[in-house]
Amino acid sequence: MLHSSRLTSLAMTVALVIAAPLAHAADPVAAPGKAAAPVTAPAAKNPLPLEELRTFAEVMDRIKAAYVEPVDDKTLLENAIKGMLSNLDPHSAYLGPEDFAELQESTSGEFGGLGIEVGVEDGFVKVVSPIDDTPASRAGIQAGDLIVKINGQPTRGQSMTEAVDKMRGKVGEKITLTLVRDGGQPFDVTVARAIIQVKSVRAQMLEDGYGYLRITQFQVKTGEEVTKALAQLRKQNGNKKLNGLVLDLRNNPGGVLQAAVETADNFLTSGLIVYTKGRLPNSELRFNADPVDQSEGVPLVVLINGGSASASEIVAGALQDQKRGVLMGTDSFGKGSVQTVLPLTNDRALKLTTALYYTPNGRSIQAQGIVPDVEVRQGKVTADADSETFKEADLQGHLGNGNGGADRPTPQASPASKKARPQDGDFQLSQALALLKGLKVTRGN
Repeated sequence: MLHSSRLTSLAMTVALVIAAPLAHAADPVAAPGKAAAPVTAPAAKNPLPLEELRTFAEVMDRIKAAYVEPVDDKTLLENAIKGMLSNLDPHSAYLGPEDFAELQESTSGEFGGLGIEVGVEDGFVKVVSPIDDTPASRAGIQAGDLIVKINGQPTRGQSMTEAVDKMRGKVGEKITLTLVRDGGQPFDVTVARAIIQVKSVRAQMLEDGYGYLRITQFQVKTGEEVTKALAQLRKQNGNKKLNGLVLDLRNNPGGVLQAAVETADNFLTSGLIVYTKGRLPNSELRFNADPVDQSEGVPLVVLINGGSASASEIVAGALQDQKRGVLMGTDSFGKGSVQTVLPLTNDRALKLTTALYYTPNGRSIQAQGIVPDVEVRQGKVTADADSETFKEADLQGHLGNGNGGADRPTPQASPASKKARPQDGDFQLSQALALLKGLKVTRGN
């Protein structure tokens, strides 16, 4: 969907929220391990600060001579680089080999692993869900299994991040998990790691005619996944246009700028999506929608909250400015800067803030966020018992309908009618669905 003219020599990206230990970024400008192409910067007006450089060298010598433990030059210099980047803004960073590799994995949506979603329960790592068609699902690992050991090492007391790091690794290598199922005896399962593809888009029908599309983060293939999800929802709706759609961007921390543009383009037929401004000429970009509307102009409600950041705000801002959908929820995070990943030698990289982005109406999101059109705070949904137990049509000998219509007695509850739906326990989602139904009634489409 995206025209080649939108591409640039710099791989532009929108990073995760400030609290994230590692921000996501777009494709690097050079292959890993190769130096980045030179970036043209404004000519330096001042000579090198020799006095400050002398001070730096003196501090380094003092540390090496007097610190309580020996410190090598490499460690000191890397720490100095990290400090230089970290004091620019919260999103610029120096990426070592592990951080750079993790960034590339997270934005591609592919990594070497087992294919399970995990959480922590009572100090143990618990399988939330095995991903279909992965080594974990083929090995018979089930939701609810407790992972008590990884390669013989107990997991109790480990953080989820530590456990995930141990389960990820080189493709083809085998790993042994010790599991406990339903309180039974521990048993071992040996699984070989494989390439795991994580989808960032989930779609399902809420009710007849009303669809739900959830984006968890913006990876390289997210725009393509959104296109497929829209086609899937139409198919589930009997190949008919939907009456309404909820686009859920809540707690979506961001990701790849290009993916955000492609996602917004699925819902727009013309006009500006986003533009960026920076000091370098090639950091000033404009992205416009193409005429193809994959969503068929379906009435749209976009859910956002304080966890919606960066790329999420680009999509929400474009749809709000273009009056394409109603934004509902709470104020977004407010990260309006763009990061460029500049690969260095030795599998390292710089993630540098190079621009601010602006919505089609020229709004900067930075440190302000997006205010929804309809504020709806999240609340707990509880279902009250239906007090309606008897109707006129239930009375013996009742009169028939004056127009000859069929009787409508009290419906009998059935197990199917009690099936849990996403909106049943989600107040914001239920309000979004109610708004879409109201729009259909008032607009008559």
